[in-house]
Amino acid sequence: MSVLIIVFLTAVSVLFTGVFNQGKFARYVGILGLGIALAVSYGSDCDFFAKYKPMFYFNGVAALYTKMVLAITLLIFFLGSFAFSNHRSHQSELYALILFSLCGGIILFGFQNLVTLFLGIEILSIPLYVIAGSTKTNIRSVEASMKYFLMGAFATGFLLFGIALVYGGAGSFDLGAIHNFSITNGKDTVFLLGVILMLVAMAFKVSLAPFHMWSPDVYQGAPSLITSFMASVVKIAGFAAFFKMMTMGFGGSFSGWIDIIAALVVITLILSNLMGLAQTNAKRMLAYSSVSHAGYIALIFFGYNVASYYYMAFYLFAYSLATIGVFMNLIWVEKIKKETSFDAFCGLAKTEPLLALVSAVSLLSMAGIPLTAGFIGKFNIFSQAISGGALLVVIVAIVGSALSIAYYLRLIIAMFFYKETTFKTSESASITYKIVAVFVILLLIALGVYPDLFAYQFGLN
Repeated sequence: MSVLIIVFLTAVSVLFTGVFNQGKFARYVGILGLGIALAVSYGSDCDFFAKYKPMFYFNGVAALYTKMVLAITLLIFFLGSFAFSNHRSHQSELYALILFSLCGGIILFGFQNLVTLFLGIEILSIPLYVIAGSTKTNIRSVEASMKYFLMGAFATGFLLFGIALVYGGAGSFDLGAIHNFSITNGKDTVFLLGVILMLVAMAFKVSLAPFHMWSPDVYQGAPSLITSFMASVVKIAGFAAFFKMMTMGFGGSFSGWIDIIAALVVITLILSNLMGLAQTNAKRMLAYSSVSHAGYIALIFFGYNVASYYYMAFYLFAYSLATIGVFMNLIWVEKIKKETSFDAFCGLAKTEPLLALVSAVSLLSMAGIPLTAGFIGKFNIFSQAISGGALLVVIVAIVGSALSIAYYLRLIIAMFFYKETTFKTSESASITYKIVAVFVILLLIALGVYPDLFAYQFGLN
């Protein structure tokens, strides 16, 4: 709760920098506040907040995921000076909305009640509806905002109907009480229908096919920095809430919903990877890549145990780091070339070798190539799913991973092997970008070689 309050106060402070015409300092205020929140997250929560445990409990799992999103958001803020150079007049609003959305994500890590779950999802989502359309002169950005809002509202309707039915069956919003009811009355028709409706709503939020239709257009139309936030922090928050809701709340009716998730995973992995192969735009390809990773992460439901939260956290952190690595390159190309097609990346390795390298390492990690963090993440989740009896689903996931290598390699080949020198600009990447690039490269490789570093990094050992 202390971390949540610090992030909220930081968001308000960032917003008020614009009131005093000091929006240029918004990013620095945000970085300072996020740094303080990250430091506080390593300590125990204040005893004063113990009274709120029935609604929000900042336990070890919540602390782990909170540290992850704070670290990823910090990296995104470091990239903001160049990415938001066209938004000088309202930078403070954009950074503040990112932080307000982050508050919703932190709530989702510690919710103990379905009312808190609903509040967290809405606080996470509503600022994103606005900042997705922040490039007001770009019709794609406006379309992204409207589509995200309409589909998000539709998913919220499913969630509310589901909560109402679950409450009608269990007679409580508390996760513990709902779990006990699911053990004794897990096949109750009203209750099970509510569970399925909530599952569908969360499938919308994490973009599992066939409920993913909003994500390619929204990811492509939104400003690239915002897309990176949605593909990393929002996905972490969504999956943490999804997993907690289904296992802690509805674990007793496991047999009633696991087959639905299996079907969603298979559809997601086949559809997203085939669509990724058909793309000619790098940003849209990354959108389908994000959908495919939702399918890989959803394998965590099969054979889940006490280590599942750790496995999911490792995978999500590795994927989020790789997302930052690719998007910092995409942001640079988009600013210079005014487009994000594969052709726009030709010759990048000759003019900005470090950006090309961080993208290559990140894409290889997304593909699950050994000696990268992505390989360890996939290995852990696939192993757990196989032990849980989901061998056929894992085989589909492995085939999907093989397909993904093809469209990841297209971007790598364009940067390193095409002879066209399309980058003719006197502007070079800033020192901040280069520092972040080196950090991402080293961490992705270090986590791939020595996975226990993740535990030490976030204070688990």
